[in-house]
Amino acid sequence: MGAKAILYDYWRSSASYRVRIALNLLGLEYDTVPVDLLAQEHKALDHLCRNPQGLVPTLAINGHMMTQSLSIIEYLGESYPHAGFLPPDPIGRQRVRALSYAIAMEIHPVCNMGVITHVAHLVGGGDETRSAWMRKFIAEGLAAFEAMLDHPNTGLFCHGNTPSMADFCLVPQIYNARRWGAAIGELRRVNTIAAHCEAIDAFAAAHPDRVKPQA
Repeated sequence: MGAKAILYDYWRSSASYRVRIALNLLGLEYDTVPVDLLAQEHKALDHLCRNPQGLVPTLAINGHMMTQSLSIIEYLGESYPHAGFLPPDPIGRQRVRALSYAIAMEIHPVCNMGVITHVAHLVGGGDETRSAWMRKFIAEGLAAFEAMLDHPNTGLFCHGNTPSMADFCLVPQIYNARRWGAAIGELRRVNTIAAHCEAIDAFAAAHPDRVKPQA
């Protein structure tokens, strides 16, 4: 389907992590161009020309420059019929989208690096303020996600027995929970599903520790 894709990403970005998982599961070869958020490279003119929001990821594929991780994943799912990123039935798709949005549109925005940096600046807080904020919103958000998984269509994964877009969202959020020490140890479904995902090569290869640029 054209030249090799290029993923502009940051190794610790949850949104980039989701897209890496999707690309890996499809077996698509792609080049990675790191965009260092800490060095403000996402605000540089060349990146803003790719992504006017100044965010990651951006995926150049099939002659198009694409932004927004869930939109990219849905594009990939529609372009590769075998992908199975969303269920074939409308009700199933609604549920997977709801699970995905619960993380990508509820937990992620308030824990975005730019948001928490601004909050810490406003309140005059340091690292402990940042950590307490992350622990609170990640733990509360994943507790609600755990309740959403109390559903007959939950299987080995968030929906059924094959990974879907919801799992692509969950695993990066689990990484963040561990990083910040959020209290999620009692979330049985969340942790069990994450373990199933992490045993899959495509998920493991997308892990930040595997893609971190060498110093």
